[in-house]
Amino acid sequence: MRTLKRPVLQKNLIALALLVQVVIPGATSRAQAQAKKSPYPAMAPLDQYLMPDEKSEIALARSAAPASISGQAEVMVLARTGYKTVVKGRNGFLCIVERSWGATTDHPEFWNPKIRGAICFNPPSARTFVPIYLMKTKLVLAGKSKTEIVQATAAALDKKELPVLEPGAMCYMLSKQQYLSDEGMNWYPHLMFFIPGDAAKSWGANLPGSPVLATDDPEERVTIQMVPVGTWSDGTMAPPMAH
Repeated sequence: MRTLKRPVLQKNLIALALLVQVVIPGATSRAQAQAKKSPYPAMAPLDQYLMPDEKSEIALARSAAPASISGQAEVMVLARTGYKTVVKGRNGFLCIVERSWGATTDHPEFWNPKIRGAICFNPPSARTFVPIYLMKTKLVLAGKSKTEIVQATAAALDKKELPVLEPGAMCYMLSKQQYLSDEGMNWYPHLMFFIPGDAAKSWGANLPGSPVLATDDPEERVTIQMVPVGTWSDGTMAPPMAH
C-alpha cells in the first residue's frame, strides 16, 4: 500500500475510522466536500451492500482484531432486515462489518456500496455505541432519507432511547481486508476511542507529532480518537506511516 503524507492522512481519516467522516484540522472542509458532486448520490440496490455468504462476513468481521479477542467475540452480520447475531460471544466484544451509512450523512461516500469496515468493539462500546449504528441501519433499510435519519437519531438521543456512552468505549480496526473508502481503501491498522462531546483538545489530538488523530461526529455526539498501530490483526507489520 502506498505511503500517505500527513495532509492526505488527515483527509483520509475522515473517510475511514468507523466511517464517521467529518472535518478535522487540515482536511477538506465539509462545505467543500458538499460542493463536490458525490459519486454515490443515492442508495444502491440492497444486494450490493450484502456479502455473498455469511461465512465470509464472519471471517471479515473477526479480522478486525487479534484472534485472542475476536475468536471469543459475538459476531453480527447484515441481513435484509438489519443486523443479526450469528455467533454468540463469551468475552463481551462484538465484531461486525460496518457499511457506508456508519458515516455522517453529509459525506460523499455515505451510500458507497463497496464500504466494508471490519470493527471489533470492546464491551462498553458494544453496549453503548453500537446501538446508534444498528438504529441507523434499520432506518436505511426502511428507506428513510438522510434528513429523516438525522432527525430520528437526534430524537432518540434527546429522549434517552439510546444508551449513554460508557467510559472506556473503544474498538479495533486492524483488518487487512477492510475497505474503508475509495481513496484510503484499508488504510492503516488503528484503534479508536469514543469520547462524549468535543474531546480532541484534551487528548492532544491533531497536533504536530501527536500520534492521536481525532474527528468530531456531531450526529452521534461523540469525538472519535484514532491511534494508528504497527501491526495488522494477523501480527504482520503494517507499512510505515508518514508524518
